[in-house]
Amino acid sequence: MLEYLERVLSSDDIDQIWSCHCETMRHYGFDRLLYGFVPFRTQLRKFDESDALILNSHDPLYVDRLGEPDIFVANPILHWLESHEGPLLWSQLNEWASAGLLSQSGRRVLEVKHQLGATAGLTISFGGLSKRALAWISLCAMPGLSQADVDRIWDRNRQELTVLNAVTHLKITSLPFPSSVTQLTVRQREVLEWVADGKTIADIAELMGLTTATVEKHLRLARETMRVDTTVQATVKALLQKRLFYPVVPVRAGTPSRQPPRG
Repeated sequence: MLEYLERVLSSDDIDQIWSCHCETMRHYGFDRLLYGFVPFRTQLRKFDESDALILNSHDPLYVDRLGEPDIFVANPILHWLESHEGPLLWSQLNEWASAGLLSQSGRRVLEVKHQLGATAGLTISFGGLSKRALAWISLCAMPGLSQADVDRIWDRNRQELTVLNAVTHLKITSLPFPSSVTQLTVRQREVLEWVADGKTIADIAELMGLTTATVEKHLRLARETMRVDTTVQATVKALLQKRLFYPVVPVRAGTPSRQPPRG
């Protein structure tokens, strides 16, 4: 465990961290993982799918299928995540279904998960970052393991699994956000950083040796790049995603679908 923590904490590469985590979770009986992190949501709980970091060791079909609109909005784990923190054993989902506490569409989501081989596992919801963030990891058990087996694995290794997954999550969220959308240009980053420092448009123009019209143009383009309506939103979102005052992170090669399923 200490060797794992040392490897994760010493790495600044998300792909490397994810590979290490998948390898470690396999030792506990979980061979398919799905991690999701949304650093910025509005008060209406809405977010752009491009703002979600999805790390997936399932078949890509799993992510794409659960990301389909009718499946995504009905996923009972989605609704649980938005108001809970900590572990959700999938046995609880089965109990809800048996007790008639899931809607027909919610039961259909469980059927789809089972068809895709996700029959046993657990989901951990992470909190503590901000009210605008949402983060979770789902651990799917190896074929041949039942949900009863998973419940026993969790009972025996609760502390280790909690710590290992939490540290991995905290390390990932400490790194600049690897967005799949267009990156901010150097000028767009610079003007937003000056806004974050409390400078006015006139101040920024003087500091950068530009006209106010040019500064306003860069701010407008930054808003478009961040897909928001106001400069305040653009600045807050860029700060939460660690796009300002951090090195630029390129788009990750081979990034799976970022449609954000939650299961």
